[in-house]
Amino acid sequence: MHTNYYFLRQLTQALQVRLIGSFTPYFDGVSEEKTPLRFMECYSQDRDEVVLVFAEAKGKVNYYKPFYIKATLRPDFSGMMFPDRVQRARNNSVDLFETVIGDEGSERAVIGVRSFLNERCLAIELEDNFTLVFKFFGNRPNLLAFHHDKVIDLFNRQLLTDEKLILSAFDRPIDQSYEAFEQTGFEYRKLFPTFGKLVNRWIDEQWQQLTQVTPQDKWAIIQDVLRQLEKPQYYLTRFDHKPALSLLPYGHVEQEFSDPIEAANRFYSRYNGLSVFEAEKANLLRLLEKRQKRAEAQMESTLQRMILREDGISHEQMGHILMANLHDIPPVPGARSPERVTLYDFYHDQPVTLKLKPDLSPQKNAENFYRKAKNEKIEEQHLTDLIATREADVARITQQKQDILSVQTLKDLRRYVKQHELLADGSEKAGTPQAIDALFKQVTVDTFRVLIGRNAKNNDLLTQRYAYKDDLWLHARDVAGSHVIIKYQAGKPFPKNVIERAAELAAWYS
Repeated sequence: MHTNYYFLRQLTQALQVRLIGSFTPYFDGVSEEKTPLRFMECYSQDRDEVVLVFAEAKGKVNYYKPFYIKATLRPDFSGMMFPDRVQRARNNSVDLFETVIGDEGSERAVIGVRSFLNERCLAIELEDNFTLVFKFFGNRPNLLAFHHDKVIDLFNRQLLTDEKLILSAFDRPIDQSYEAFEQTGFEYRKLFPTFGKLVNRWIDEQWQQLTQVTPQDKWAIIQDVLRQLEKPQYYLTRFDHKPALSLLPYGHVEQEFSDPIEAANRFYSRYNGLSVFEAEKANLLRLLEKRQKRAEAQMESTLQRMILREDGISHEQMGHILMANLHDIPPVPGARSPERVTLYDFYHDQPVTLKLKPDLSPQKNAENFYRKAKNEKIEEQHLTDLIATREADVARITQQKQDILSVQTLKDLRRYVKQHELLADGSEKAGTPQAIDALFKQVTVDTFRVLIGRNAKNNDLLTQRYAYKDDLWLHARDVAGSHVIIKYQAGKPFPKNVIERAAELAAWYS
């Protein structure tokens, strides 16, 4: 939730105080009017990272009362932190947004900080109608500079559609009344698209705890969640086995904060400080949980099919009922059968209507029922075996999760993965979505999965073992870079916007 709409709203208020706040409290209770900071410098010394410097003034060497914003804008992770100091490298750094900063000695001052309605964006407004916007849209994060309503510069130039964004169109009003909740068929995600996975998981778990859930009960829980999201309390917790910043006390809470800037800093450091061991361990646990949920869903579906079969009348019983009641079947010329016949069901002590094939005699229809009964028994045995297999899968995966949680070193973790073939599980072929998650970078664009190689060796693995003839392959021309694969969906052509997005990713990772 570190880029969630509700968190950005509260972060905006804190930044307003730090950048242009009217008063600065002192330890003795005395307060003094604060001078708005000026946008002094913007640079990047990492392909996915940008640093903004604000200060009251600039001396010959240092800034006077500086405030730093450091933002990571990767497709797989984006976020902000506010360090006390950032040391700029002498080499491998480049100045950005120079036209927005202004002339030396008269850099533009900050006049406002704002968020946008129902959007994951944060804007820093400057003099002369210039605005800097941090855009945290899923796997398309960016930093944009506007003059009035038009984009004049941007950090990630590969996101071509960002050049057409209009500042005044960022606000997204949504009717979030109970009446609108009713009209959506009580699908709250349509009314609150900025909740995100963590809040949605919280709401769903609250609903499951209710014995009888009415629409009013659901709405009451949503309103309670909204009240908590407005409360200035922040939790560093874990979600899907990775650090998460939450406005709800979800999961195993490691720390609580009352200042959004401090919370953002702690989360940013915690997330980006994950070791290779922690990251691989978290990825494996998420992989196993996906497999477990899949196995449990298949087991539940199979059980429902068996229950429906047991509640109904079997084909063998239909054959017996038909043969026992031949004398009650009205004669049809040509030794044929009526299309439907109602007979006494001695299994359930009630009448039953059987559908017959009129071009066959009653005896031949009974034979047809008996033939179907043989297939029915084969299917019943298949369903029974399938349930037993899925139960074994769930038990095995549960044990694997416990084993991985107890592993303490990267070497032991990788040895365990290799010994148990976790990336090519016996219940699924290598190359399925579950195994792919842990191997390649993955982006979803309009339901199409886009896979991205991580390095030269990983590129070969992607194209040689995980790509098929109907997939679409992309690569930046004449330069080294990641292989990008758009996975084919049966019967669907590759949409233009999906191809363009995949091409952007191929260029970005080149």
